[in-house]
Amino acid sequence: MPQTEAPKHKLIPVYIMGQKHMVPEGSTIMGALEYVGYQLKRGVGCREGFCGACATVYRVEGDYKLRGGLACQTVVEPGMYIVQIPFAPAEKAVYDLDELKPDISVFQRYYPELFRCVACNSCTKICPQEIEVMDYIQALIRGDIALAADLSFDCIMCGLCAMRCPAEMAQYNIAILARRLYGKYLAPKAEFFRTRLKEIREGKFDEEIARLMKMSREELDKAYYSRKIDFKIT
Repeated sequence: MPQTEAPKHKLIPVYIMGQKHMVPEGSTIMGALEYVGYQLKRGVGCREGFCGACATVYRVEGDYKLRGGLACQTVVEPGMYIVQIPFAPAEKAVYDLDELKPDISVFQRYYPELFRCVACNSCTKICPQEIEVMDYIQALIRGDIALAADLSFDCIMCGLCAMRCPAEMAQYNIAILARRLYGKYLAPKAEFFRTRLKEIREGKFDEEIARLMKMSREELDKAYYSRKIDFKIT
């Protein structure tokens, strides 16, 4: 009988959607899914930990805790039980930002569940971005929209915080409202940006834009990396 070729990598057992599979040690969860034959059409995006599309919950052998992470970053462990959560169901308020004011009454109206927070910190513990989720929720309860916008800035809206919240709030939707309010009403105005927009509308850069549009990818790369950067630290 012909001998089968030995695997190039050590294989370890994991359970995907309840079914046992042998996958290469050191694989990410996403890599393990593809290794065993899953064709990923949902729950996969940038593959770099920035889009939040591959939220995953799992347990590891001998540990009662339900854990969460991004499939593109989390490395498999022997005996891991894995379930992907490509979409977290959550209510998202509909509002007209132009009609809102940057104060606590906005959150009382659109996200009253915010005030059910029991400060358990489950949201922070499961966040794959290590964002202090509970801290920005508590900041909003105190009416500090600017701090909440700052603390939640790196949120990728994977939804794992909402899945663990006993108060049943969607922290990431609340946070995006805070950032929108901050950006529209509270953030310092960038006068340079306004000036540049005016110049663009007046056609100052039309000739340069037309030239760039005709360039190849290689020419664009060269122009981008050799450009002169003017900046001022204040």
